[in-house]
Order: sequence, then structure tokens, then C-alpha cells
Amino acid sequence: MTQNRMDWDKLRVFHAVAEAGSFTHAGDTLNLSQSAVSRQISALEEALSVPLFHRHARGLILTEQGEQLNRTVREVFAKLAMTEAQLTESKERAAGRLKVTTTHSFGVAWLAPRLKTFLERYPDVSMTLLLDDVDLDLAMREADVAIRMHPPRQPDLVQRSIGEMRWQIWASDAYLKTAGRVPERPEDLDQHRLILFGDRKPPVLDVNWLADLGRSESSSRRIRALEVNSLQAVMIAIRSGLGIGAVPDYLVENTAGMTRILPHAKTPKIDMFFVYPEELRNSKRVGVFRDFIVAEINRP
Repeated sequence: MTQNRMDWDKLRVFHAVAEAGSFTHAGDTLNLSQSAVSRQISALEEALSVPLFHRHARGLILTEQGEQLNRTVREVFAKLAMTEAQLTESKERAAGRLKVTTTHSFGVAWLAPRLKTFLERYPDVSMTLLLDDVDLDLAMREADVAIRMHPPRQPDLVQRSIGEMRWQIWASDAYLKTAGRVPERPEDLDQHRLILFGDRKPPVLDVNWLADLGRSESSSRRIRALEVNSLQAVMIAIRSGLGIGAVPDYLVENTAGMTRILPHAKTPKIDMFFVYPEELRNSKRVGVFRDFIVAEINRP
């Protein structure tokens, strides 16, 4: 391909449109007008003599040729990002941008409040924090580092176990006053309203273990007062007096007006892993961030 047929600017615009699924959203990302984005895509399609997108009322879908081009472009841009990071990072000190991904609740409640300390300690590092309960593709450099609540499923990733989190069962004092009694045995949960995680993108396996804790096969299905796809929302609903729920211990800080339920019950543990691509094994910024996270998790 010659420079004027498929240059970097057109490929950058094409990749943004392919990822966003619309000219408008891609334009917002690139700080370009919708018409400018459309012209770039039309010029690229004309130069290559192939359609790259099917256009319809709800957005854009890649054609077969567009899928093929986007796979190549993603790989090229990922390698360029990796090379840029390696070239800009000093061997003596941590420097450069670090893209970190983890689950939404852990990122908001535990990680984000600690980033000020980390970034003040390493002023030459800047960070992008990507919160999603779905695993991003580290091999394609959607992120540099992941803090995950399960072992990595992708091959060729470096992983380190960094500790575990436990679940705790809580109810507000207001709810227990209305309910009339505190559950003393797991089977007592049959008589209470439960707050559970919704069925979309669970952050950990078996997230709704509370629904079956101590329940016999003959007992009826427990009352699900609320299902919501956010552990933070579960915690808020517990505090509001809606019912009994279970959350990881990192979400529980202020326990005023709250009672811990069944503290001796056997609850699941969350094994946590620090994960990154093999190419970043010797990255200084990844190393100092890993050590920081381990120290914070193990802080008394």
C-alpha cells in the first residue's frame, strides 16, 4: 500500500470508528467532527476499493474486509503502544503511562482512593484506570495491568497472587428492627429479604452464594428483594434497610447503623491476582505498581 492510500491518520480514524461503532462517538474520541470522520472513512474505502462498514440506522457494522483490517490495525497499534512505553521508560526510574483495569467495585472503593499516594510517590508515572467487570484483553494492550478476582484465562500472561478478600453478610439495624429478629443460623435466611447481584457481568464466580447458604433442597426459593449488577449498589441497598446482603470486606468501612450477620458462617474467599503481559515483565512502572498494591493489601 502506498502512503496516500492507507496512511496512519486514516487508519487511526478507521480504528476509532471500528471500536466505537459510529462516526459520532469516534469523532468525540478523536476531537473531530462527524463529517470529518465520515470523509476519512470514505476516502479509505475508495482508496482500497472495498467497503469497510455496513451502514444502518442503529450504527455501523464492520464488513468482512473491515474485520480483517481492524484485526491488523489493533495489533499494530498495540505493538506501537508497547514500543513507545518501553522507549520512554527509564531503567533507573518508573516513568510513562500505565493503563490499569479491575472490577468496578474494587476500583472505585479500594483502588482509586489509594492512587494519590502512588502517583505522588512516582511523579513520572501517569495512569489510566479502566473499570469493567468484563476482562479486558491484555495481549491486545487494552490495558497494561489487571487486578483480577480470578486466575487469568489468557495464555502468556504473568500472574502473581496478591492476597484474598472475604465476603461479609450485613443488614441495617433498621431492617432488623422491622424484620423482628436477627438470623442465628444460615437456614434462618429463608425468612428474610435478600439483596443479590444481577445476572449481568458478575465480577467473581458464584457471586450469589448467599441465596443458597444453609438452604435445604426442600426449602422454597428465598425472597430476592433486589438484584442489581453493582456490588456498591448492593451495599447502599443494605444500608437503606431493604434487606440482607453479602459484599466483599473492602466495601465495608463505616459500620454505624449496621449489624454483621452470621459472622461465623463459612463464606467464600476472593483470590486476587496481579496480571500483565510477558513483554512488560521488566517494566519499572509495572514493578513499582505491583509492589505498591501488594503492600497496601497486606497493610494491617
